Amino acid sequence: MSLTVATFYKFVTLPDYSALKQPLKDVCQAQGIKGTILLAAEGINGTIAGTRSGVDKTLSYIKSDDRLSNIDIKESSASDPPFEKLKVRLKQEIVTLGLSEVNPTQRVGTYVLAQQWNQIISDPEVTVIDTRNDYEVGMGTFKRARNPETATFNEFPDYAKNNLSPAKNKKIAMFCTGGIRCEKASSYLLSQGFEEVYHLKGGILKYLEDVPEEESLWQGECFVFDERVAITHGLEPGSYEICYACGHPISTTDQQCSAYESEVSCPHCIEELTEERRDRLRERKHQRHLNAKNNC
Repeated sequence: MSLTVATFYKFVTLPDYSALKQPLKDVCQAQGIKGTILLAAEGINGTIAGTRSGVDKTLSYIKSDDRLSNIDIKESSASDPPFEKLKVRLKQEIVTLGLSEVNPTQRVGTYVLAQQWNQIISDPEVTVIDTRNDYEVGMGTFKRARNPETATFNEFPDYAKNNLSPAKNKKIAMFCTGGIRCEKASSYLLSQGFEEVYHLKGGILKYLEDVPEEESLWQGECFVFDERVAITHGLEPGSYEICYACGHPISTTDQQCSAYESEVSCPHCIEELTEERRDRLRERKHQRHLNAKNNC
């Protein structure tokens, strides 16, 4: 059975965000929805999966709040459940930058549609920045894009202070997976005196969905935060797996390494894993496969 995967977010003032949690969770559970939804005073951010009907009814409920009626939604499909559980969480930020004064509900950069993105990033006067984490950039990115080599998004302000300046970087174009990180990063850069800041509307996901592969400036695969691990052009599943021990994406090259054991270990964590930990992971793998077989 094909499942619908919906990714959405919106920066909007939600002073009552804590009161929204339980009713939203109740709707999701009633529709058999799995995934993660974050709520904060600055907005909502989530990725959910379920049947076509279940996702539609959940999104309709979310959009019934006038503040979220025009929420940005991107959809794809999955043959296997991309999430095991449902999580609806209250957070300080829907994407963590760690600077309370940065407010995307008041000011953000200029949105660029996927169809116009190639023209923007091909301009030699434009500094192109991938705002994702280092391991994500390593799986794929746009031509000419700079890698800030950040481990977490809240390291981005330090990268900007040390590597960018309004005097030298007159035009900046940023992108991320779904648009949320670069939207907040654009708000930050504008607050620091940068004047011409662009960001890809809908993120890499929208670009890979809308731009034909033969016209694409994207290279590699795009990491996604669910059990699909990575996607390619047309939002097709990629070649990466995920390591259940450390959570690191595993390439086809990694999978040929002697340190790799499916769902147990990979080259990125093998030296830190005790035999006891590996035995627990093997048992978890056994139970997961047994449950999947029983549910067929």
